[in-house]
Amino acid sequence: MGKLRVLILNGPNLGYIGKRQPEIYGSQTMDDMPEIIRRVMGDRAVDVVTTHFQSNSEGALIDRLELAREEGIDGVVFNAGAYTHTSLALADCLAWIEVPCVEVHISNIWARTDQPLRQQSLMGERCIGVIAGFGILSYALAVEALYQHIKGE
Repeated sequence: MGKLRVLILNGPNLGYIGKRQPEIYGSQTMDDMPEIIRRVMGDRAVDVVTTHFQSNSEGALIDRLELAREEGIDGVVFNAGAYTHTSLALADCLAWIEVPCVEVHISNIWARTDQPLRQQSLMGERCIGVIAGFGILSYALAVEALYQHIKGE
């Protein structure tokens, strides 16, 4: 197998990671992601190529997931934002595209006891795993998890 191709997909209100509520979401941005992935994966990071897409639109996210299937993307790291808790359409898409996906959250959604709806995921059963609560590092940990899952480690 050549380089692992990973799509990092972000949903609504995630276009301003690092600027939006840094007290909750931190100050690192998606521009920092290649370096964070290198720190997590070490020398193996050269075997991974990531692309990033963000949209506030549910339909655009579905379109991008379907395109990922057509492109032969090896895996998806997906932070669907609030759609995690509400979108049957995204869950249905993940069910049929047959691309391994790791659900990601910057904050720990299960610690959001003030809003019980935010503690559930409609996408989770369609993903190989969930990483939550480690800030932007969650994305790099998800890339590592996809790498190990796909490479059979």
